[in-house]
Amino acid sequence: MAEKNIVVVGAGFAGVSATRRLAKRFKKNHDVHITLIDRHSYMTYMTELHEIATDRVPEEAVQYDLGRLFAHKKNVSIVTDSVTKVDHDKNVVTTEHGSYNYDYLILAMGAESNDFGTPGVKDYGFTLWSFEDAVKIKEHIKATVAAAAAEHDPAKRKAMLTFVVVGGGFTGVETVGEMIDWRPILAKENKIDPSEITLILDEAVPTILNMLDRKDADLALRFMKKKGIDVRTSAPITEVGDGYMTLKDGTHVPTNTVIWTAGLKANTDTSDFDMEQGRAGRLITNEFMQSKQYPNTYVAGDLSLNTNEGDRGTPQIVEAAEQTGATAAEHIVATVNGTTPKPLKASYSGFVVSIGSHYSVANIFGSIHLSGWFGTLMKHMINLLYFVTTFAGYYIYQYSMHEFFRNRNGRNPFWGHISRYGNVLWSVPMRIFYAAMWLVDCWTKVQGSGSWFNGKLRLPFTWLYPKVTTSAASEGAKTAKKAVETAASATPKNEFFSLSYDYGKQPMMIFKHLPKWYESVTKFFIPNKQTALFMQEFMTIVEIALALCILVGLFTWLANAITIGLVVVFCLSGMFYWVNMWMPFVALALMNGSGRAFGLDFWVVPWLQKHLGHWWYGDLKSIYSK
Repeated sequence: MAEKNIVVVGAGFAGVSATRRLAKRFKKNHDVHITLIDRHSYMTYMTELHEIATDRVPEEAVQYDLGRLFAHKKNVSIVTDSVTKVDHDKNVVTTEHGSYNYDYLILAMGAESNDFGTPGVKDYGFTLWSFEDAVKIKEHIKATVAAAAAEHDPAKRKAMLTFVVVGGGFTGVETVGEMIDWRPILAKENKIDPSEITLILDEAVPTILNMLDRKDADLALRFMKKKGIDVRTSAPITEVGDGYMTLKDGTHVPTNTVIWTAGLKANTDTSDFDMEQGRAGRLITNEFMQSKQYPNTYVAGDLSLNTNEGDRGTPQIVEAAEQTGATAAEHIVATVNGTTPKPLKASYSGFVVSIGSHYSVANIFGSIHLSGWFGTLMKHMINLLYFVTTFAGYYIYQYSMHEFFRNRNGRNPFWGHISRYGNVLWSVPMRIFYAAMWLVDCWTKVQGSGSWFNGKLRLPFTWLYPKVTTSAASEGAKTAKKAVETAASATPKNEFFSLSYDYGKQPMMIFKHLPKWYESVTKFFIPNKQTALFMQEFMTIVEIALALCILVGLFTWLANAITIGLVVVFCLSGMFYWVNMWMPFVALALMNGSGRAFGLDFWVVPWLQKHLGHWWYGDLKSIYSK
């Protein structure tokens, strides 16, 4: 069999899907070689670009290195270069630094933003359809808010703090949704009031999220309005200028930031490829994603327009991109192997749109409708499933780190409770155990024969018990003498020093007797039986309260510090063993903000800091006028 060269141009969802399918199908055919060409060395996870643009995750979070994705695909070569020409007669793809012969070609170069010729968008607006776009938007927003914080002119300041997202589709809604979460962070960093930052979502048609059921779309609309988003529908834009935008009805909106997500068109680089174009410049194919002009050329993903799917072709979404890429790959496999090819059968599992890090609406399989936190959880499960199906274990880990554990400012589905930046997540089990230990210890003190609330003295301080004389031989005196001996805890025989319990051996107490100085202090505070009874009941209540505070993560720094103090008291009182000396060290570790993960301190401490700070310092501002 003669050697066959397959060239795939574009490492987006469609290109990667096609390349992986080809590599798998031709794994045992050493006469077939696949070359994947892209101008980047990585695949951009396009569906998460809005998280880069709004500074939710680090920039590398959407970059998936092609070397890792195809590390074990021996029949795949990766080329980082830009395609400049496709010669269909000679079957050659030319790049800036080389050329590649092909027997079969798959073009999957994707799409780019479509401004529909709206004046000023190219010069004064921002598009969001590439990694570079996302980084540019993020840096612009940061710089604009920082400059606005120092701007004295109210009109200019308002325009600078007005952010407009154009387009009510998935990208537009997800971008403005992330801005909801970013707004208070930007405000705090620049010492301005969050209410000064205005967020507008502008859509030309009467409804938003038209790929969702209206019920799901309306849920998203209500949530955005509840969060203060100015959602404008039936409001087409006629012009974007330097510091403003104008709507068709004549409304003039002063703004320095217009983010355009309103439409897509085919990658303009393909205009030189001499191929038939359809709606929005997309290249026309048949049901096998095969060019009608060139049978050995295929088009997949957002770039393709399958005429069998209607004038609009397949929707420009991830599932469609992957399915078109797989269909093109399978047709090549069938052609090489002489088998019957299968046409594209578009089938979509559903849609999920996130509005910030905690709220999403989802329609799965057309029958499962989710909203809120469960919708967000579904979105992350779908993203993780993608990496499972591509066998990208490394990126399962990386995605989890960026979305769940290395996330700042509580911008993850768990409101920051599991963020590694807090460095306290792994202390939660220890916090629960430590609290449970105190509660279990207190259980015997509040019920049963050993209760500390039944009027019997339990403290081992000898001066609290009546002295026993030989002339007082009554039964009461004998009982008192026995109580003293028991309470004083005469030194057990065969004490064994150890920091952990050794089976069958008697643990050693830290102090067998009260030090003289401590005995004097204790006598001063607990001079008689009545005071002692009160103290033993009061201290039991304190222990229970501390245990409950630690358990629910409330004031954990203070609660654990107090338990360390109690351990010191127990040691000096002759009531503590060496084997329990782990307790103060655990408490010390838990003082490191352990209640900030799945504990009430996550809300209580910031609330106190905010309100106590306001009470003490007043309002902090970026500009003080008087």
